[in-house]
Amino acid sequence: MEPAFAVLVGLFFAGGIYLMLSRHIIRILLGVVLFGNAVNLLIFTNGRILREVPPVIGEGLDMPVGLVANPLPQALILTAIVISFSFFAFLLVLAYRAYQEIGTDDTDGMRIAEPVDDGLPPMGY
Repeated sequence: MEPAFAVLVGLFFAGGIYLMLSRHIIRILLGVVLFGNAVNLLIFTNGRILREVPPVIGEGLDMPVGLVANPLPQALILTAIVISFSFFAFLLVLAYRAYQEIGTDDTDGMRIAEPVDDGLPPMGY
């Protein structure tokens, strides 16, 4: 099962990087989401995928008897999903607001908002 997830993680990373190299903001945002899901799946896969044995220590034992799934990566992923969703919502609103102001979602077209020949910022205080 883990090799299939490893291939899926690789595909998610490749797709995320491909989308982040685009010139359009929406594709970049979707690439960030895909990249985040790839990281979550990677963490989940590293925590072992076992359904047969729950991660419960029996009475009178100091540690589990056999191989069990690690619950810590699962808890971390649940937290990461909530954080990544709120981050994506914020970036989506930010991209929409930029589109409203500038009129394009193309990153080269957004260079219009940058000042031309304003000189360098101060080099010291």
